[in-house]
Amino acid sequence: MIGFCGSPRRRTFAEATPRYASIWSRTASSRAGAARVVCSPVSGSVRNATARSRSVASSTASIHFTASTSITTAQATTTGHSQRPLSAAYRLIFVNVEPVSMRSACPTDLTDLNERAYRELQVVVEITERQLDRDPAALVASIAGLRARSARIALDDVGANPVTLATLPLVSPEVIKLDRTVVQERTTGRVSRVVNAALAEAERTGAVILAEGIETERHLAVASSMGATFGQGWYFGRPGVLPGHFPDPGPQLPRVPTIGDGPTTPFEHASRHRTARPTTKELLIPLSRHIESQSLSRESIVLLSTFQDLRYFRQAEDRYRKLAGHAFLVAAFGANMPDEPAPGVRGAALPPEDPLIREWNVIVIGTYFACALFAGDRGRPGTGEGSREFDVIVSYDRDIVIDAARTLVPRLQAITQISPFA
Repeated sequence: MIGFCGSPRRRTFAEATPRYASIWSRTASSRAGAARVVCSPVSGSVRNATARSRSVASSTASIHFTASTSITTAQATTTGHSQRPLSAAYRLIFVNVEPVSMRSACPTDLTDLNERAYRELQVVVEITERQLDRDPAALVASIAGLRARSARIALDDVGANPVTLATLPLVSPEVIKLDRTVVQERTTGRVSRVVNAALAEAERTGAVILAEGIETERHLAVASSMGATFGQGWYFGRPGVLPGHFPDPGPQLPRVPTIGDGPTTPFEHASRHRTARPTTKELLIPLSRHIESQSLSRESIVLLSTFQDLRYFRQAEDRYRKLAGHAFLVAAFGANMPDEPAPGVRGAALPPEDPLIREWNVIVIGTYFACALFAGDRGRPGTGEGSREFDVIVSYDRDIVIDAARTLVPRLQAITQISPFA
């Protein structure tokens, strides 16, 4: 079982006994015995160790300790077998972590080894869709930090709850891990929706699909037919210690491009790609309501709207209460906005200096569908509320809409502050 550093009850590398589950790569070979992508940590072991560690200390450094332990173990087991660089002997390490761990710094006694792990291994950090709902801002910031250190991101348990599929583009993982039920259950409408959502996202970004729960020859065939080029399960062997000899390195995982530093608001982002046209609030209202209504006709939706001020949200409160019952995530941004302005609606209060206060945005992202209204206030009051002037852009370009949505997510606060000692 993998232990954790940073607590009085921690185990040393010599005392720890990490266990690993094999990962299969179709690009290397369709047979488990010739798998070239060697190992990843056992997800259950990490989860259990994380839960126990909360009673004695923060689950800090689950990423760092797992990666560091792996590189130490690999170095030890290759002694006498091969003196080639570790990067050529051992390439992939998947690390399943708790959200609190992603906010923690690496313990000082692991810093050097941890840096070597990031440098010489392909470190893939597994997160779940549920974490995006719990604390989206912290998760997005953590993902950005991990990618800056060369780590890849895997979205785990995809399909366990199909309503969360709309979160795929907000994370843009390099690896999409299909939940074991997708491979093991008979092909139903639910399974088909999950597989097609994964295929659509993989085509959009270049991500790879990994199927979990492969235990039989049939599971392997099903996974391959679903577009999985990587697999995990007992069909390839039970979890165990690292072998004493490593085959040649497996394929390089892709890197999904992200927008990085740039626009801080949706309208600013859209304006870089499309030309805005002048309009009035009176004409914007029906456009806005039409785009909002798309949330009612689709199964997995994220709806993000900016209202400038709470008083404008109050005019739409009844609609958003209804929309929240259909969407995975509904959020409203504006000055004086409470944490939950309506049942099921996430609120984000904007400070006076936030440029988002001058915008009116409605962003809808579904499994395959994306559309948005982006409007910037011209600052001209007009003769009445309905004659207020805006510059507006309406876009159905999925990439533009998704990147615009990413400028809003960092403004969302956690639902609850999760204590590492809870």
